[in-house]
Amino acid sequence: MSQPFDILPILLRGAGITIELTLVSAVLAFGVSFLVGFGRLAKFKLIRIIAGVYTEFFRGTSLLVQLFWVYFVLPLFNVNLTAMQAGILILGLHFGAYGSEVVRSSILAVPKGQTETGIVLNMKPRQILWRIILPQAFLIMIPTFGNYLIELLKATAIVSLITLNDLMFQASMLQNTTLRTTEVFGMVLLIYFCLAYPLTLGVRWVERKISVGRA
Repeated sequence: MSQPFDILPILLRGAGITIELTLVSAVLAFGVSFLVGFGRLAKFKLIRIIAGVYTEFFRGTSLLVQLFWVYFVLPLFNVNLTAMQAGILILGLHFGAYGSEVVRSSILAVPKGQTETGIVLNMKPRQILWRIILPQAFLIMIPTFGNYLIELLKATAIVSLITLNDLMFQASMLQNTTLRTTEVFGMVLLIYFCLAYPLTLGVRWVERKISVGRA
């Protein structure tokens, strides 16, 4: 295979790890977003405080430091995680903290009249939440969640610093062994773009659909 495509198979193996890391982290972040988002709106003050502290901690500290703490510090307390597990955990918790604010604000954005309508129909609070509030709030969440998914994909590059053989790790190894810096990182740029651009198009398509639906 001619240059620069001779390095492509190695980079694509790393891209496979990047995709896996992105998908699993996104699932975790999605679940955390709703769990903590609901916690921010809970009736009990203690739950609201815990959810608020969690959100501010993960939003207010460096993603890189969080990753290093989990991978390098937790083993000192006999908690050992693989590089993949550490990456999934921290990316999921970090972006889940941002997503929780999206959940909270989207639920609050639904007009109070909708809740009053549910009460008039003699619906229970849980029914009002699942049948009236959440379907409308979810439409508000989708565009921002889509943008966070793209950011999560790009953030996966930091896991190369804990030796997970993702796209960036493979690129760094290739650069060190071949010294073909321009070719290696040029290919990496293209691969990240090819991964992120379909997500960007998907987010724009969803935003247009939502805009049309509200018109």
